[in-house]
Amino acid sequence: MSKKYEILKTEGRAKRAVFHTVHGDIQTPVFMNVGTAAAIKGAVATSDLEQIKCQVELSNTYHLHVRPGDQVVKKMGGLHKFMSWDKPILTDSGGFQVFSLAGLRKIKEEGVYFNSHVDGRKIFMGPEESIQIQSNLASTIAMAFDECPNAKADRKYVQDSVERTTRWLERCRVEMARLNSLEDTINQNQMLFGINQGAIFDDIRIEHAKIISEMDLDGYALGGLAVGESHEEMYHVIEETVPYLPKEKPTYLMGVGTPANILEAVDRGVDFFDCVYPSRNGRHGHVYTNFGKINLFNAKYELDDRPIEPGCQCPACQRYSRAYIRHLLKAKEMLGMRLCVLHNLYFYNTMMEEIRAALDAGEFAAYKARKLEGLARGGIMD
Repeated sequence: MSKKYEILKTEGRAKRAVFHTVHGDIQTPVFMNVGTAAAIKGAVATSDLEQIKCQVELSNTYHLHVRPGDQVVKKMGGLHKFMSWDKPILTDSGGFQVFSLAGLRKIKEEGVYFNSHVDGRKIFMGPEESIQIQSNLASTIAMAFDECPNAKADRKYVQDSVERTTRWLERCRVEMARLNSLEDTINQNQMLFGINQGAIFDDIRIEHAKIISEMDLDGYALGGLAVGESHEEMYHVIEETVPYLPKEKPTYLMGVGTPANILEAVDRGVDFFDCVYPSRNGRHGHVYTNFGKINLFNAKYELDDRPIEPGCQCPACQRYSRAYIRHLLKAKEMLGMRLCVLHNLYFYNTMMEEIRAALDAGEFAAYKARKLEGLARGGIMD
């Protein structure tokens, strides 16, 4: 097979590339739009994703296993057919739920025992089970099953956890090779990304990066960030770790972040991102603009006939005023949330488009400085 990941341009550590997949090319740097249960929260349809420049949709392995069940999705022809989306899909492994559902799980060498957050039933998920579920979902990219330790966990715990994550990664790799060779596997070209862990311990992160780099996976992620550490600590970990991951493979920063976080991480060599911020903030009336974030619930927007951001080409800004969207939010009309989520995702996807154009032109440093200056204005326009 020809090279899957082609670097087109670099500027410092920042990379401009294209990632070839069975479901189409991904232009990077890219922001993946988070649809936990095979839909973006806020009544966003698959057809909307096409309109707001989404390249990759991300779904959650654990949540889809609990409901409707990965066997149901397989019987429906896989996630692409199920949700009527023909572009790339990345599924996370369920590993983050090991962190987020701490009160409902028990970690063992074989895997993790959960109590479902929906109905309390017992669930077991290990590396093989996670990969089997993701194979049933037939996503473009599957993530290896890992444990995400708390950023502030003690060194001994983190070291033991990372060593187990490495053993789990090897089991994931073996299981994916087996499943991709079976006739009834929907996507026999499913890719596997490994996950680097190590909390905020540089030496553990670097050693883990070296070990997993030797496994020759399709891509590599930095996990366990944005889970309690400061932004400065996160940037430091990225700066120290990325040079030890293969440059000729995509690098994915999981669960991050704000527009400023993304700009800083691109500068440090990261090219895949995902985060719930745009949809979650949108559902609460907080919208992103090039002059900072604004809260549409504020009374000053009651008679504001301007769009959320003048000049924005998103479906919300093309037609509706801040005053109208504020009214919808206050009246608890779903349309208000939907319009804010569409705007925020469009803003993120457009920002990634701008980042790629800036890298193409060799002007990323100047673009980053301008963008950060605007974002720091706290919602105040000229």
